[in-house]
Amino acid sequence: MKVKVISVLEDNYMYLVIEESTRDAVAVDAAVPKRLLEIIRKEDVVLRAILTTHHHWDHARGNEELAQLFPGLQVFGADERIGALTHRVTHGQELTFGAIRVRCLFTPCHTSGHMCYFMWEDDSPDAPALFSGDTLFVGGCGQFFEGTAEQMLTNLTQILGTLPQDTKVFCGHECTVRNLKFALKVEPENEAVKEKLAWARQRDDEDLPTVPSTLQEEFLYNPFLRLTEEAVQRFTGRTEPVEVLRTLRSQRDNFKKPKERPNPQAMLAFDWGLFGPLLEKK
Repeated sequence: MKVKVISVLEDNYMYLVIEESTRDAVAVDAAVPKRLLEIIRKEDVVLRAILTTHHHWDHARGNEELAQLFPGLQVFGADERIGALTHRVTHGQELTFGAIRVRCLFTPCHTSGHMCYFMWEDDSPDAPALFSGDTLFVGGCGQFFEGTAEQMLTNLTQILGTLPQDTKVFCGHECTVRNLKFALKVEPENEAVKEKLAWARQRDDEDLPTVPSTLQEEFLYNPFLRLTEEAVQRFTGRTEPVEVLRTLRSQRDNFKKPKERPNPQAMLAFDWGLFGPLLEKK
């Protein structure tokens, strides 16, 4: 099982999962058909299905076009708002694509119909993969647009958090640096956060993805998976896990990136009046 990470739009990820023996492929969150088709041609595979985590346009907007291009294409999801949906799946349902096995994990909160997909191949030494959409991010979790803190707590602790620790986490957005800046505010002494943030900044500078992480790693630096840690509870002023989570999400929603310092040369130019003629022309 080979996973192609495809960066699209401003910070989205879509994925192409390839069954290497048959060269059949499954797409996850096919938002940009043109880009997906380029990868399909480059990899010389046949697209058999689309798995959509939720109905938001930046995850599902390519479904209709791809369904027209590939007659008989199967489109799976848990929400009737998903375009070109052919198969509505339920929690715990298992799908098979050649040697690839998929377990559907219902995680309502970001949207009421959000589904994550856990994938593996039997008798393979490779770690399984979780396509977590906008439920679990590297260093963070999704916003509670259509759900509650109670739902997200269940998602993170009882559904996703109990998967094998070596599970690779492929999320829906590249927001790792922002997430880890917040995690560092929550736990300023956490060395795992500091190390991961330094690594993520380097990846960002090189325009490289920070996915996948692993579930085991997430428990070290993701505050939304560390609700019983003393430092996280101290930051939130709460001890009940659901209240810790609720407060964390509220704080994250209001978290502002530090303002970038003005360029010193630009400030000198303003001081010297060098921009005056340019400003007068406007």
